Amino acid sequence: MHRNELLQLLNEYETHVMSEAGYIERTRRFVAAHEDCFHSELLPGHVTGSAWVVSPRRDQVLMLHHKKQDQWFQPGGHADRDSDIRRVALRETHEETGIAPEDIRLVSDRIFDVDIHTIPASQHGPRHVHYDIRFLLEIDDSIPVPGNDESHDILWVPLHLAPRYNNNLSTHRMVDKTRRLRNPVQMVKT
Repeated sequence: MHRNELLQLLNEYETHVMSEAGYIERTRRFVAAHEDCFHSELLPGHVTGSAWVVSPRRDQVLMLHHKKQDQWFQPGGHADRDSDIRRVALRETHEETGIAPEDIRLVSDRIFDVDIHTIPASQHGPRHVHYDIRFLLEIDDSIPVPGNDESHDILWVPLHLAPRYNNNLSTHRMVDKTRRLRNPVQMVKT
């Protein structure tokens, strides 16, 4: 995947959430302006890849308590110069959960969510922005999750409780999208 492929994915992606529509446009402009958008050294920001990992029944989501940020998040991380952002999301999920790649299923090639968030300055680096491209992944929640040393803990969380672990708007947005997958409702205009 080249950045043009990411731009194509962004052009094809639609959302019903106004704030996310703004993130999509800002991310599109950022990627178009920076050939090195997948380089984690690029400041003031760079593209990252994440995964919203659900159980086969879509009633649980996998959350990790990251050591660096001391918060609960979905798996994800830096592209490390890899322009295939789907592969980044899959790789980060494998690395952060310890689950074998063959047990991780990409539900769709399409983007699931786009978010832009600021990472505060720390001993690991200066303040910067992540243009986070997220994909929907599925893992059997009966498989043991070994985790790794980047997280304090990793848990399957009931979908409706995910915002108690991370109350960011993006978590609420992804929970809502997952509910819509489980219970598709046709919106009727009046």
